[in-house]
Amino acid sequence: MSSRAATARAREAPSTRDAILDAAERRFAERGFAGVSMREIAAEAGLKNQASLYHHFRHKRALYEAVLSRGIAPIIALVAESGKSGPGGERGRLEPAVVEAVLDRVLDYLEEHPHLPRLIQRAGLDDNRYLRSALARFLGPLYAQGLSVLAGARSSWEASELPHLGAGLYHLIFGYFADATLFEAVVQQDPRSPAAVARQRRFLKSAVAQLLGLRPARRLLSRRA
Repeated sequence: MSSRAATARAREAPSTRDAILDAAERRFAERGFAGVSMREIAAEAGLKNQASLYHHFRHKRALYEAVLSRGIAPIIALVAESGKSGPGGERGRLEPAVVEAVLDRVLDYLEEHPHLPRLIQRAGLDDNRYLRSALARFLGPLYAQGLSVLAGARSSWEASELPHLGAGLYHLIFGYFADATLFEAVVQQDPRSPAAVARQRRFLKSAVAQLLGLRPARRLLSRRA
């Protein structure tokens, strides 16, 4: 193998830290913070022992917070980007093309990290005070950034309604992946398949555009017999 090929292959291979974070994300999403041991995460990541794990993360809380930070930080950046006007766009006005492009990137990211929404959902349902505190610290900036974008946009929503709009958009986007197992049991189809995600992508673009006033809402006309 040439040195160039070896370098390219090394770049494609995940680092030990990323392998640990990937394994922890899956395990925490499946069984929660308390239900997973560091030994299990080390084995899942392909480590020979826990020493390598503790070299990167001092304890389980540090690992859990690193998983949340890695998962949420790119979403915050994408939400901020959606508030930027497109070429020739009016300041403070959401541009449909920009919003659609950001939605595409968010969905691409969640396809790569499908366990993240489930991890957040599970932590939110847990009574553990530490988990609630960690969620507040990491999701708080996402919530604030989302409200900032919605408040700066010129839409028909009242200021008092924006938190509800933000919560609705969150559930539209994240809920699909968080509840994928439930959807699969009900509809007897894999909602994570490429075809299903493509349908969800089209639906999301239409629904979000209507909620944000970027396109007219569909009217349901009742037919008289």
